Amino acid sequence: MSTPEDEERLSPLAQRWPRASKFLLSGCAATVAELATFPLDLTKTRLQIQGEAALVRLGDGARESAPYRGMVRTALGIVQEEGFLKLWQGVTPAIYRHIVYSGGRMVTYEHLREVVFGKSEDKHYPLWKSVIGGMMAGVVGQFLANPTDLVKVQMQMEGKRKLEGKPLRFRGVHHAFAKILAEGGVRGLWAGWVPNIQRAALVNMGDLTTYDTVKHYLVLNTPLEDNIMTHGLSSLCSGLVASILGTPADVIKSRIMNQPRDKQGRGLLYKSSTDCLIQAVQGEGFMSLYKGFLPSWLRMTPWSLVFWLTYEKIREMSGVSPF
Repeated sequence: MSTPEDEERLSPLAQRWPRASKFLLSGCAATVAELATFPLDLTKTRLQIQGEAALVRLGDGARESAPYRGMVRTALGIVQEEGFLKLWQGVTPAIYRHIVYSGGRMVTYEHLREVVFGKSEDKHYPLWKSVIGGMMAGVVGQFLANPTDLVKVQMQMEGKRKLEGKPLRFRGVHHAFAKILAEGGVRGLWAGWVPNIQRAALVNMGDLTTYDTVKHYLVLNTPLEDNIMTHGLSSLCSGLVASILGTPADVIKSRIMNQPRDKQGRGLLYKSSTDCLIQAVQGEGFMSLYKGFLPSWLRMTPWSLVFWLTYEKIREMSGVSPF
């Protein structure tokens, strides 16, 4: 006769360590989505950095020499001037970031939904709880992943620095981590964390909240079942809402993380995310906050689609209940 200890040892890993399993599964799904859509993220970051009015104060060529270009011309320019594979420049820290970020946010959201807030007896989860849960999950996941996000943003700009005749800052991912740590200390690895978690809170309010709400609405109120069709429709909605809510904070985040710093790790262009916001609007207009919106939306939608379809499928294959 088997003992409870034997049954626990023979049970699937997903049942023995549910949170760790969900963390790993979400990291795997995020890796697939990141590899598939990373060129759009690189294009978006280049567009967001272009034309910074704050560069005038540093005398860094007044405004940068590169002309404003749209999404397609920016992507083609990267291929022609730097090479096709440079569309994936910075993908390694991006994958590191998404393993930590996606794992942290998914585990946090489900813990809040199942344990802290709880669903009603009819499986209904109120929208206000989902909004709070999505924002808190984004804050936790992004704070943990901020060092990898910082490296990703700075490495995405290396090809552009080379074309402008500026010296490259990093030889690789690990050198980037080491250099940032040496110049700014541990605090330097969390440069830009405030706008980062602000963006993550907004993006996850759009992504997690929209996906969870739309999916369960479709399952409970329409003939659709919990299948790939429902997952696809829900992810398309979540990608659009996340892009609309998150793009302004993403612009501020990218600029703060990419700005030059002094030996104490303090930024030379912006004092805070609020200062960056004010300078951007005053110097470039309100719509500068939506620079890179098209590639952001075109990236967020397929990223969300690939992530959620992959995540739901590998949960099913691993014996974990649907999201």
